[in-house]
Amino acid sequence: MSIIKDFLLQLTFMLIPIFIHYTFITERVKNDKNRNLIMTILWGISIIACMSFPVVFGQNARLELRIIPLLLGTLYGGFLPGIFLSALIIFYRLSFGFDIGFYNTVLVLLLSLPVMVYFQKSFASSKKDMRVKIAVGISFYYCLIGLTLLGILRGFSKEYLTVPIIHLLFAVVVTWCFTMLIEAIREIHQLRLEMLNSEKLRVIGELTSVFAHEIRNPMQATRGFLQLLNEPGLPEKKKEYIQISLEELDRANEIINDFLSFGKPSIHDKERINIGYQIQRVVNIIQSYTFNRNVEIKTDILENCWIYANPQKLNQSLINILKNAIESMPNGGTVWITCTSTDDRYIKITIKDQGIGMTKKQIDRLGSPYYSLKESGTGLGMMVSFQIIRSFKGKIQVNSEKGIGTEFVIFLPQIT
Repeated sequence: MSIIKDFLLQLTFMLIPIFIHYTFITERVKNDKNRNLIMTILWGISIIACMSFPVVFGQNARLELRIIPLLLGTLYGGFLPGIFLSALIIFYRLSFGFDIGFYNTVLVLLLSLPVMVYFQKSFASSKKDMRVKIAVGISFYYCLIGLTLLGILRGFSKEYLTVPIIHLLFAVVVTWCFTMLIEAIREIHQLRLEMLNSEKLRVIGELTSVFAHEIRNPMQATRGFLQLLNEPGLPEKKKEYIQISLEELDRANEIINDFLSFGKPSIHDKERINIGYQIQRVVNIIQSYTFNRNVEIKTDILENCWIYANPQKLNQSLINILKNAIESMPNGGTVWITCTSTDDRYIKITIKDQGIGMTKKQIDRLGSPYYSLKESGTGLGMMVSFQIIRSFKGKIQVNSEKGIGTEFVIFLPQIT
């Protein structure tokens, strides 16, 4: 019974950081670096607690699951948290004295930490199932290295290897459970954010459908009277004012069109289309927009890339993103558009510019209602683009660096 109690205590030490992070930290701390720092400290406390209250098997036989806070902290946090947590393990283990266990700990970390760091980027960009496999695989590797080194240092006898074998089995199973738990919580959190965003969009849609028609009627009447006033003998200054008024009415009408597109998210009339052909059409359409801006568009498009989508809506999305890329380069530059297929049956479209770039905070807000980086922008065009891609069961990744440029990566399911 004492062993079960100690083992449950170990699990509790690892549950507490997860509970604190997703209950208190995620919603209140907006900065990613601060969140990562707090989580690293929490995992560090978990490691110290696990090492301080191990599961005891008879005399001098100890089992503790410090590998799991170290592994999860490195995979979800990155290189620096991994270094910090490894150093913490070594220095705290040093407080127990120099013995075979200490040397074993140092050697295992030296052989395991590079593996964790190496797989961290793959882990961060992988889907849920692959993340679980990576975490379980590294956990197994860590424990196997520890088992092997202990056998070398103490001898391969049943007396010395029983506890490490039990530790390996426990660590692998618990790693699987906790990785699945974290991934499930992350999915629930993401769904919650999407539901909140969907509610905002629903309100926008309802308001749009109610007011768009009523707003357009007086606008059209105003536009008509302004055109009637624009007679040939009118002074140039008044003609200029009328022209500005007409342009502003047209801009207001474009905003209403974006609202209408955004307020009606259902996209019908999907068909099998060649994405390469559609991209080339979009480039031809947008080409005239680049002439006066000293912007060059370069393409590298793989042929016979087929997806299931609405061609008009897809073109609308790509044109919005391309226009933003062009407008982000006030002094000119190059926009690269590539289209390739991935091993996991997706079409990958990349749109990369040499523009002013964005910060991490700006990227996170991109595609949100009413958020735009342009002084006269509404952000609706980018919202519509994000929504269109998602409606085709696709996803958008945005990579950017201030002063260097921005890269939009669009993934769309490939069909044959």
